[in-house]
Amino acid sequence: MENIYIYMLVALAFLAVADLVVGVSNDAVNFLNSAIGSKAVSFKTIMIVASLGVALGAMSSSGMMEVARKGIFNPAEFMFDEIMVIFMAVMITDILLLDFFNTMGLPTSTTVSIVFELLGASVCIAIIKISIDDTQTLLDLGNYINNGKAIEIILGILLSVFVAFTVGAVIQFVSRLLLSFKFESKPNYYGALFSGFAVAAIMYFILIKGVKNASFMNADIKSFISSSPIAIIAISFLVFTAISYVLIAQFKINIYKIIIVVGTFALAVAFAGNDLVNFIGVPMAALNSHEVWSQAYEATQILPTEFSMVSLSKKVPTEPYLLLLAGLVMVLTLWFSSKAKAVVKTSLDLSRQDDVKERFEPNFLSRSIVRGSIALSDSFNKVIPDSTKKYIDAQFVKPEVLAEVAPEDMPAFDLVRAAVNLMVASVLISIATSMKLPLSTTYVTFMVAMGTSLADRAWGSESAVYRVAGVLNVIGGWFFTALSAFVAAAIMAFILYYGKGYALTALLTLAVLLLFKNFISHRKNAKVQKAEDTLKKAESSSTQGVIIESAGNIASVIKRGNKIYSCGVNGLATHNLKVLKKNKKNTEKLSDEIDDLRDNIFYFIKNLEEPSVSASSFYINILGYLQDMAQSLTYVSNVSFKHVNNNHKKLKFSQIKELKELETALESLYSQTVDAFNTNAFDKIGGLLTKKENLFNLVTEKIDRQVERTRTEESSPKNTTLYFSLLLETKDLLTATVNLLKEYHSAHDNSVIPAKVIVNNTTEEE
Repeated sequence: MENIYIYMLVALAFLAVADLVVGVSNDAVNFLNSAIGSKAVSFKTIMIVASLGVALGAMSSSGMMEVARKGIFNPAEFMFDEIMVIFMAVMITDILLLDFFNTMGLPTSTTVSIVFELLGASVCIAIIKISIDDTQTLLDLGNYINNGKAIEIILGILLSVFVAFTVGAVIQFVSRLLLSFKFESKPNYYGALFSGFAVAAIMYFILIKGVKNASFMNADIKSFISSSPIAIIAISFLVFTAISYVLIAQFKINIYKIIIVVGTFALAVAFAGNDLVNFIGVPMAALNSHEVWSQAYEATQILPTEFSMVSLSKKVPTEPYLLLLAGLVMVLTLWFSSKAKAVVKTSLDLSRQDDVKERFEPNFLSRSIVRGSIALSDSFNKVIPDSTKKYIDAQFVKPEVLAEVAPEDMPAFDLVRAAVNLMVASVLISIATSMKLPLSTTYVTFMVAMGTSLADRAWGSESAVYRVAGVLNVIGGWFFTALSAFVAAAIMAFILYYGKGYALTALLTLAVLLLFKNFISHRKNAKVQKAEDTLKKAESSSTQGVIIESAGNIASVIKRGNKIYSCGVNGLATHNLKVLKKNKKNTEKLSDEIDDLRDNIFYFIKNLEEPSVSASSFYINILGYLQDMAQSLTYVSNVSFKHVNNNHKKLKFSQIKELKELETALESLYSQTVDAFNTNAFDKIGGLLTKKENLFNLVTEKIDRQVERTRTEESSPKNTTLYFSLLLETKDLLTATVNLLKEYHSAHDNSVIPAKVIVNNTTEEE
């Protein structure tokens, strides 16, 4: 009988390591987004600072997570076998849930997920116990569950979202009014005072949230930290203000970078010191439970179904070597997890100062919120004096961006906002900790970042609906975390309770398969983003430069377009829905990439030199032809998929044969075009244009044949409509292709050498 519990402990050990990996991937955004977004220091330096913080936080962890032992349920009401089922269900659910959010690139709370998983699993087992015992009813559920703690957590979620966003917005607005975007030109004492306040708040945060409960801290020091917060903050403020002034005035050090480095270290310490228990607390509680039961079994031969887990009510410290091992896993994950970077990217994109490809689509709620905010702002502006409005607007004037700096190389926001993000998050979490309020580190850091971005006018009319929609998606994901964690853990516990070892093996196998599938899917998506076929934005400043630079894009579109058209014809010929569905997705991807190029026109034109404005006309024209081609391919793909998906009649053999003839002719043109653009042999384009009459005549001939068939033998209106649509859209596709070739043929000049541009202090030919 004991073997199954040994099996569970081994499984929990592996799950703990996996949970550390997915947990760090999710929570890295808490302490990395401000430093990475502001590009205050190099990425390597950020990672080293964060790693040191994680290592210190892990070693100073407060030990066994009490919420896993007795915070959510009353352990005395459960037997050893039931406790093991609860812990097993929680860990399997936790790792799958966090990995799902990481794969989606969305930040969520490991604290909330573990709490609601414990709640769901313990409620399930409690209900099973009540149903078996005729003397109990569901009203007795309160004896098993700590209802007050669950309500406190839910209120903490709501409180953290609202408070963090509001305080972040207010502090950022005030900071910007005082420092403006030209903060580096302000008097030295401005930066010193700001630094003194920020660093004092962050250092107090390290003490109260990070290392206050560490085993190496003296009892007198702990008592002083807990009882004298105002004195600590006041002394720290004076000391750090004086030090900051000396560093700025005498050593010309950028004090904002120091604030960001210290803040990153502080949040990393807090994350590891407090959230570490979210990942290893449950397995450690299970290990402790097994040790207690094993000792009792050796002495009294008591069965696991009869051994009450009263011992979980006591506090048991975690072994230091386990904390060290867990810290090592966290640091390695921080360096090598690509999913961590995806979660950080979501937070940065939603708070970025400049324009970015928006990830989230606007919805009714986001549009309504933006409209309401604009109306409220307009009303507020009516009562503010014009002189005040001019002063405020002047403080929010952004410095000019150097044209040679690519948009993707620019910081997401400046050093002031990054420092405010870290300072406000530190203060709020410190206050919550001292008041014993269950604020989530993830919720606070994310919502502070959103509040500061709003106050900094990063959410303008061009991006507000997208950013608000993104925030709503993330917040919705948080509540989905709580609900799904509760339900999934309850289901897992039910299966494990009745399925025993067989169910455990099946669920572990399922977990491994899902994790592997998500890993492969994530790698595949990452490779797709780096694929050679991905279209590149033009950066040249002359027509000949754009011709050379965009040749690869044309070759890519033509090659992919040829494949899409061929797949559409072949899918129709074989009535293969799977091929047509995949073809539809490929078409959508190509169309989205062309839309991205179109969205970059503004930045392309802004970077043009005055004598080279003609390049913009050429670039706009070829983008228009590429878009026409994409629209035709999208139509061919969609109508083909729709026809087969609706189970309509197959096209006749004669129709398929004619489509294959068109496909062959189109493939010949496209393969020669791809070769010409891949080799920059633009002189071959003239020869390709001579074939256009034959191609158009071929399409016209097919249309005439179908007209004759319709009058004499065709009996299917759906087939006739589909076939005419395909032929007409093929004609439009050819027209767009020919126009594209004409544009290149007329614009290319062999006698002109493309201009030179300076990129990263090196000269490159456009």
